[in-house]
Amino acid sequence: MIITIDGPAGSGKSSTAREVARRLGYRHLDSGAFYRALTRALLDRGVAPDAWAGLNAAELDALGVRGVATPSGYRLEAHGIDLGDRIRAPEVNAHVSAVAALPAVREWLLGRLRDAARDGDLVTDGRDMGTVVFPDADLKFFLVATPATRAGRRLRETGQDPDLEQSLRAEMARIEARDRADSERSLAPLRQPDDAELIDTTELSFEEQVERIVERVRDRDRNRE
Repeated sequence: MIITIDGPAGSGKSSTAREVARRLGYRHLDSGAFYRALTRALLDRGVAPDAWAGLNAAELDALGVRGVATPSGYRLEAHGIDLGDRIRAPEVNAHVSAVAALPAVREWLLGRLRDAARDGDLVTDGRDMGTVVFPDADLKFFLVATPATRAGRRLRETGQDPDLEQSLRAEMARIEARDRADSERSLAPLRQPDDAELIDTTELSFEEQVERIVERVRDRDRNRE
């Protein structure tokens, strides 16, 4: 079974997908981690950002990035070296959106992400999992929340105080700019799949949003028996 959880930045899709996968005994595929791994590899190899738009499939292959299946998910490596938390460093955060917008990168990763589905039951999250990567997924969900809620979550994730109005406003501005960029891009824009269930997480606890998805999956399993 393939379950997709899409949504904008800060909607809670990655943490929710990870916990849903854990409870169901599925693997978790974090598509954003693959884009981050490519970004990390480009920076490590010293490839200048102004050269990224000209990259081809062979040059992306040469970066040696791959996801290695583990019991719970995927370990991101470059030439056999575990990239670990280095894919979430500030310099990666600053460039990953630009890398993810490149047609060559998206085409290159499409096959890698679909290959992951061969490893068994999967919960995957991203921005186009249900529309582009896995359009025939068994169940699809689209998570949303207000900009203020999403900004507060991002600040807490990075150890900042979400109650500081200046920090909250700045983070909201970044999130809204990312929303516009993701929704207006010509290639695989962020949008809710027609057959996805919309879940507004603004007023939901983490436990509530996880349990709602887990129950939907279990209901489907019962109906198939």
